[in-house]
Amino acid sequence: MSHASHGSIPHWSWLVPVIAALALVLVMTDVLPETSVAVLGLVTLLLGGAVFASVHHAEVLAARVGEPYGSIILAVCVTVIEVALIVSIMLSGAEGNEEVARDTVFSAIMIVLNGVIGFCLVLGGQRHHEQSFQLNAASASLAVLGTLATVSFVLPNFVMAGGDGQFSILQLVVIGVVSLGLYGTFVFVQTVRHRDYFLEAVRVKEGEALHEAPQEMPSGKVTLASVFLLPLALLIVILLAKILSHPLDTAVAYAGLPQAVVGVAIAAVVLLPEGIASVRAAVHNQLQNSVNLVLGSALASIGLTIPVVAAVSVFMGKPLVIGLVPEDLVLLVLTLFVSTLTLGTGRTTILQGAVHLSIFAVFLLLSAIP
Repeated sequence: MSHASHGSIPHWSWLVPVIAALALVLVMTDVLPETSVAVLGLVTLLLGGAVFASVHHAEVLAARVGEPYGSIILAVCVTVIEVALIVSIMLSGAEGNEEVARDTVFSAIMIVLNGVIGFCLVLGGQRHHEQSFQLNAASASLAVLGTLATVSFVLPNFVMAGGDGQFSILQLVVIGVVSLGLYGTFVFVQTVRHRDYFLEAVRVKEGEALHEAPQEMPSGKVTLASVFLLPLALLIVILLAKILSHPLDTAVAYAGLPQAVVGVAIAAVVLLPEGIASVRAAVHNQLQNSVNLVLGSALASIGLTIPVVAAVSVFMGKPLVIGLVPEDLVLLVLTLFVSTLTLGTGRTTILQGAVHLSIFAVFLLLSAIP
């Protein structure tokens, strides 16, 4: 996932999660006032540090197990954070909680398919001019992603059994099962049946054979440390983000911004680890890893989040609105169309990155000013 050295455990990668855990204990026991501006500032800094720590430990595990398993590890971990935050807001009874799943998952798609991939292609293209990746991987990912996105976010606006932008209970159950099954099939193809599609390909002049790009293998001690520190860092990210969720709601309301901005903020926080890892890979001319991370993240965000929130909605009797509003529907269609063109040749330049960043800028504009 990157060219970072994994031969030892950097002190900051375990020290930051430990300090953050202590701060969490002090806040939860009311030793530190949660409403204090200084405490909120400290929580924000520790949140950023925990995100960087999770990125490091995910990269260590990825280097140990190899691709595409490394990308899957980070995608699943990030999705766990996303689901936890969404469910906690759904159960909190806060205003707009029936739409938070839609807003967060849609924002995640826009961020990774436009923001992250845009920065990857611009920064990677600036350094390496033209970059390549395996077309089979992108085609398979986009086919599944387009299906999941359309079924989950477009179809609810046109069914008759549910309410406005909603599925009926039976429809929601079936859609959740289908989403989970399709995502599981994709992971099987990615890791077992056609794993070679998702590996970094290096052309060798003699015979034009494909070889997996070599990378440094971390030691057993470093790997074991990351096995424990990665879930700790991710748990800390969840809890710190939860502490910041109420001040975020208050700030959004005070600024007169739409409730959808909360979904954008949640998605931005949870996707920061994958965004950093993706850009690093692209800068080091490992665009295949970037594509695996970006598309895998979008797929996990829909394929795992929608079934979980659907189950919460059914069993807890919570309303769930997942049909997109018209302007977001247009952006989704445009994003999937442009992504198909961008990733449909196996080679990219800085121009494609600029196109995706332009769409991302429009998404941010419409999120703040619908």
